[in-house]
Amino acid sequence: MSRKSEMSEELEGKVLDSLINMPFATIDIKDDYEITDIPQVNSKRSKENELIKSDQIKKRKKKKQKDYQPNYFLSIPITNKKITGGIKILQNAIIQQDERLAKAMVGDGSFHSTLLVMQLLNEDEVITGIDALLELKPSIEEILKGKHLILPFQGIDTFGSQVGFVKLAEGDHIKPLLEIAEAAKRTFQEKGILAGENRSFKPHLTFMKLSKAPVLRKKGVKKIELGLYEKFINHRFGEEMFYRIDLCSMLKEK
Repeated sequence: MSRKSEMSEELEGKVLDSLINMPFATIDIKDDYEITDIPQVNSKRSKENELIKSDQIKKRKKKKQKDYQPNYFLSIPITNKKITGGIKILQNAIIQQDERLAKAMVGDGSFHSTLLVMQLLNEDEVITGIDALLELKPSIEEILKGKHLILPFQGIDTFGSQVGFVKLAEGDHIKPLLEIAEAAKRTFQEKGILAGENRSFKPHLTFMKLSKAPVLRKKGVKKIELGLYEKFINHRFGEEMFYRIDLCSMLKEK
């Protein structure tokens, strides 16, 4: 009986070590695999293994966050013809001053305000992203409480003189929009999707970015000069009624 007991303990120890070394060992292995009686002799070893595994997972997460490159995003499409027409007039005014900047302009039909960026590495993760988007709808309805969300766009600014955008005007619409963005981030992250940015959410409508045309730097265009858009700096472009969110790829064709 003593020999059988020793063999049983040794076998259970090997089983436990095997389970601990499996992926996702931070879950409660004892509950998930119904191991209800773990010999005391293995408790110290299992705790050490769990600590080692936990440390490895933390390191992997840090590396994953460091290597995090968004390739998908949630966007609010801008379709009001008054806004899109005003942006085209702005773009043409800039191109008339410097024809080289034509390649830096955001194309017609692509005007949007980004709500959230994320990383989806394969079709399974895209499906998970779709599920998250569908789950987001009730949260948005709860935030809006049956009211329309109107987004007024006015004025021009840049991000480091590299990205030109139309600003979202200040007002009561900011609070619910920020709440929607936060709900989106939470919903996607709860699905295990890497989503969001370190910088704070700043809603805007991009109309040009120099990174679209790297050749511009070689031609001496290193920043978006204030003089190019100065006449539009306080221009009122119009209002967009929030009615749809799109899940978009940064890399696939339009």
